[in-house]
Amino acid sequence: MSVTLATWNINSVRLRAGLVARLMAEEAPDILCLQECKSPVDKIPRDAFAELGYRHMVARGEKGYNGVAILSKLPIEDAGDLDMAGLGHARHVAGRLENGVVIHNFYVPAGGDVPDREVNVKFGQKLDYLTDMRDWLHAEKPGKTILVGDLNIAPREDDVWSHKELLKVVSHTPVEVEHLAGVLEAGRFTDVTRRDIPEGRLYSWWSYRARDWEASDRGRRLDHVWATSDIAGAAHSSRVLRHVRGWEKPSDHAPVFASFDF
Repeated sequence: MSVTLATWNINSVRLRAGLVARLMAEEAPDILCLQECKSPVDKIPRDAFAELGYRHMVARGEKGYNGVAILSKLPIEDAGDLDMAGLGHARHVAGRLENGVVIHNFYVPAGGDVPDREVNVKFGQKLDYLTDMRDWLHAEKPGKTILVGDLNIAPREDDVWSHKELLKVVSHTPVEVEHLAGVLEAGRFTDVTRRDIPEGRLYSWWSYRARDWEASDRGRRLDHVWATSDIAGAAHSSRVLRHVRGWEKPSDHAPVFASFDF
């Protein structure tokens, strides 16, 4: 059984439903995990996606903010959701495939602009969210698990356009990187993307603020695909679809793909 999975912060699934449909038509992943859907679940245009073969969906949503969804060609069972840091946000949903593999789709808080929890509540919430993820994984000790999503942290020096200039910028600060490493280690995960693409700069997000995002190329790798050690060896063919960032009225994120031979 070969399964191709993609994760994409879509920045409004209704506003960009046409882009989601285009990705489905052109790339046809078996499973597409979306973050920042910004929609109640009943407003997600699932009929349009079902016509393209994505007849199965598990999702959590709220009006105008956050929201996560797993759209699948394969049967998938709703495996619940987690409210990390007690925020009450729609930032996680899990689905279980018929082979027992569980997919966790996360949208970690961005953390605001100032990397200091004493003056920026949002930064504190982000760190607390990651701490709760770590503690949950320590207790859960998951197996046959894929964790994907916009984790809002670029952990490696070559995951950002300038390690030196971004050390004090939210998403690449040492404390965030340390917290993310704690999550990865607690779940005994492998960073599948970097296992497959170990060398060189690699980004999945480019700010809307850049006049020419492609020319300036000031990106960050905020979107991740991880797998527990028992299935990480089945993963291959990771790629970031950079060109999707150049589509008309795009998300500021590009989709990240990986395939698994179970």
